Amino acid sequence: MSKFLLNALLVSPAVFGATLAVSASAFAADATSVKEIAQPQASTLQPQLVAAPEASKTEVAPVFSNAPVAPAIVASTPVEQPAAAPADSDSADSLNQLNRYSREGRAANNMSQVTSVSQLSDVRPTDWAFQALQSLVERYGCIVGYPDRTYRGNRALTRYEFAAGLNACIDRVNELIAAATADLVKKEDLATLQRLQEEFAAELATLRGRVDALEARTATLEKQQFSTTTKLAGEVIFAVTDEFGQNVDNNTVLQNRVRLALNTSFTGRDLLVTRLAAGNATAFNYGTSSGVGALNAPFSEGLQTFNFGNTGNNSVYADWVAYYGNLGENIKFYLPAISGLHYDYAATFSPALDSFDGGTGALSIFGQRNPIYLIGGGSGLAFTVQNPRLPGFTFSIGYLADNSAFNTSTRVGPTTFGANNPSEGLFEGSYSALAQLGYTGGNFGIGLTYVNAYRSANGGTNQVAIFDGGSAVPATGTLLANQNGLAARSAIVNGYGASAYLKLGQNIVLNGFFSYINADFVDDGRDQADIWTYGVGLAFPDLGKKGNLGGLIFGAEPYLGNARELYPGQGARSSTPFHAEAFYKYQLTDNISVTPGVIWIFNPGQNSDNEDIIIGTLRTTFTF
Repeated sequence: MSKFLLNALLVSPAVFGATLAVSASAFAADATSVKEIAQPQASTLQPQLVAAPEASKTEVAPVFSNAPVAPAIVASTPVEQPAAAPADSDSADSLNQLNRYSREGRAANNMSQVTSVSQLSDVRPTDWAFQALQSLVERYGCIVGYPDRTYRGNRALTRYEFAAGLNACIDRVNELIAAATADLVKKEDLATLQRLQEEFAAELATLRGRVDALEARTATLEKQQFSTTTKLAGEVIFAVTDEFGQNVDNNTVLQNRVRLALNTSFTGRDLLVTRLAAGNATAFNYGTSSGVGALNAPFSEGLQTFNFGNTGNNSVYADWVAYYGNLGENIKFYLPAISGLHYDYAATFSPALDSFDGGTGALSIFGQRNPIYLIGGGSGLAFTVQNPRLPGFTFSIGYLADNSAFNTSTRVGPTTFGANNPSEGLFEGSYSALAQLGYTGGNFGIGLTYVNAYRSANGGTNQVAIFDGGSAVPATGTLLANQNGLAARSAIVNGYGASAYLKLGQNIVLNGFFSYINADFVDDGRDQADIWTYGVGLAFPDLGKKGNLGGLIFGAEPYLGNARELYPGQGARSSTPFHAEAFYKYQLTDNISVTPGVIWIFNPGQNSDNEDIIIGTLRTTFTF
């Protein structure tokens, strides 16, 4: 139970008078700190924060933040409880009040005890209650102030607050007696406590009865819960979508994707994510425009988030397994076993639009964040470091290998991964390494990113894609940008990017990004490819209602900037594939949202001879 500043006023007659006159109480804030360890692939499925050492290992909860540390919460306006509430009332307000007391009590234990009344910045020696407060602090030590070390003596209090404070001081006196320090307890104070117990007997009985009831309910829940270390989170997307504008007509389709995540914490400071997925969502078949051949088909521009990472036939599979932890107070590590991505640990600096391929942000993969984070993926190791001497700055570094589980040196025969393939494994196949320096302060954040990667064509049997998230299938950008227009060619990649956001107000967030990627397609013989991408977005959180989100996005998906040099005489292929997107997510309930939106692709395939692509979508997202 919380130690109110008022509690000390309950153990002497003088202070009791001060209580009734000033009506003051204060709550210690729930200051349990949390440490950000991840940028989850779906914010509704994976916690981004892991509790600090003092938190229970069962209290890891999903949180969305781009800030390095969540702010402390100060409880300064408690829920009012009717003074005349009967002792046997089971009203929701009373339970809420009791829950608040419980939370504040846990927070009080995390705060340093006030040992001198001079530590309360707004209490002065000229205050009429100063001596009473001073005596109680030094004699009984049952006062805890606000986190800012204020007393706020003019606050009003309810009878339930008074009863809770009285109970706390009774407990403190009992502690002193049990500790053989009874000489510290004055006989007059004990008499006062006895009178107060009689006066507030009904309120004290109500509080204790409700605590007993809550303990019984808690015991029942513990017996029936799935696990003491694991929590289940889920997201289900239904999307009615269609594409217009191409020579090949697509049917209007109803697509779905389901993600179920088992989030396990063993120590309260770590997190094991095991995510299962299924769906039928596949990319549209845009077909091939006449006269340009396979260099333009299929297009991957405008790919939507629910098209990313599924089998397309509703088969259930494990699509992400990873472990997060902390090395000390300032170093966090990320260890993915399956389908790790760079934005799982590195901030993307797109706090409003990025839903980590979930169903609560932008419609498209491109609209969420800088495509540089999609260069490669798989298994590996990553670290994020924060220096307390440089507040706001973070440094992230990570290494991911696409096919780390394959040991081709032991394989024989003409199989898909046969003896003719180059070595795979953790270090000898496709990989991507990322380093990023980021800064977040107030309403502004910026990240500078470098990626070095090798994209293997697997011995000439599979296509190579640069922006694939480790899946070998382009997730964004043109075919010329992803493969230089040719199948089964390996590439050495060096990418340089910058991403930033600026909060223009409580309900407006501006973000933008820019990247240049140099790709040397080693089996091609042509000059190196220069790939460019950039974009800007406006997000409107809580537009019209809390939980809603409006978004406007415009930019160029990754495209081959020197196509005119690499493909002389084919000027149409040097066109910029612009991407325009508008959506509005309406939050029906806490767990259901509906998002209508449209995506418009100009010059798809970076070819001006191709018709524009217009994609219309009505997405419904269920989270639990």
